[in-house]
Amino acid sequence: MKTRKGTEMLPIGVALGVSIGAAIGAATEDMGLWLSLGVAIGAGMGVAMSARPRRKTDDSGDAGAPIIHDGRADHADGSDGGGDGGGGD
Repeated sequence: MKTRKGTEMLPIGVALGVSIGAAIGAATEDMGLWLSLGVAIGAGMGVAMSARPRRKTDDSGDAGAPIIHDGRADHADGSDGGGDGGGGD
């Protein structure tokens, strides 16, 4: 049987949605509404968490540190080091 990658977060999202929906449903005495909303929102969150790209971990411990080439800093994260998230030089 072929295993599908990326679907392992769906049950976690649904479980979180059910538990939060049940808690809100018990507090508001409208269990049907909040339980169904919790399942729907949890399923959406599980799919969204499964679809996001995974970051590769690097054991070097200097993730994002600038690499110096010819006296100029080349930032490994693609930014220009200005803090605004831009990639310009």
